[in-house]
Amino acid sequence: MLKLLKQLVKIDSSSQEGANQAIEVAAAYLKNHGIDGTIVACQGWKSYVAVLGQGEKTLIWNGHLDVVSGCLEQFEPLVQEGRLIGRGSADMKGGCVAMMEAFIALKDHPLSSKVMLQLVPDEEIGGVHGTKYLVEEGYVGDFVICTEPTQMKVSLQAKGILRVLVHTSGKAAHGSRPWEGENAIAKAMENVERIKALPILNEGSAFYKKSSINLAFISGGDIYNRVPDACTLGLDIRYVPHLDASEIVSAIEEIVDGKIEIEAMEPGVCVAENAGEICQLKESMALVAPDLSLEMTAQHGASDGRFYAGRGIPAIEFGPTGAAWHGDHEYVELESIEQLRDILIHYALHFS
Repeated sequence: MLKLLKQLVKIDSSSQEGANQAIEVAAAYLKNHGIDGTIVACQGWKSYVAVLGQGEKTLIWNGHLDVVSGCLEQFEPLVQEGRLIGRGSADMKGGCVAMMEAFIALKDHPLSSKVMLQLVPDEEIGGVHGTKYLVEEGYVGDFVICTEPTQMKVSLQAKGILRVLVHTSGKAAHGSRPWEGENAIAKAMENVERIKALPILNEGSAFYKKSSINLAFISGGDIYNRVPDACTLGLDIRYVPHLDASEIVSAIEEIVDGKIEIEAMEPGVCVAENAGEICQLKESMALVAPDLSLEMTAQHGASDGRFYAGRGIPAIEFGPTGAAWHGDHEYVELESIEQLRDILIHYALHFS
């Protein structure tokens, strides 16, 4: 398992070419261990899918082998004090290795349900050619586990995504006589404050205090001595998953002085803790790794699980312990990968 993880971390999979190489290496490894899978291509991006078992229900294990960019040293894996340090070790090649090894272990076991392994190449840039395409092509099931790094906690929720452009108009005037004009940038900032104050965006839940709003960029004005007559700003809104994105859009339209344009609107993820799949997962965790806390959590960022949630298919994140993903000293705890592998095996054997 360690050898495979090192091999994958050595691949700079931050590009299409590198991500495809990682998929091919994973596919070859699985083939050498008796697993026959399929490469699914979308506009040159390669995903891998394999299925074991029989039955009406399908459990999906989903993970991405692409990474964000890094310096050369980050693609030289280093094992130190029970950790593997390197780009993508936690996010999320460690989780993918756990799934691959669990999948191999299951091939000689009778399964009452199908288990589908999905390895994808582009989660870090939106997942359009990977998981989204797989879902559109019918590679779906009844329950999804994305082995993103969650510190071995079960992540039941993830915020939805709403990206909004706000276009504000004003009136140009000489910079020395601003009262003769109407400053579009000032109006735009007032719009931001109105949006932040919207009651719907201040609703919370058990896991979130409220939705978050990031003023991601602003464009307006060009010289000092002129009142700007136009401004466009971009908002990255991550909304609490029980909310309806269309209702948020309507609320924004009602209070904004200007025009809005929706750049992205994607659902959140929300699975009940008392759902049967979660109860069974907690049982597997307790039996396989009794020292784990069985803690439930939620994510502020999105994963490919949202593509399944958008189809009404419950999806969670549950993966190894690590830190500093996207940072300079990313690492994964090797013991947690082994625990994850064993829990996935037990869970799949009892999934029904």
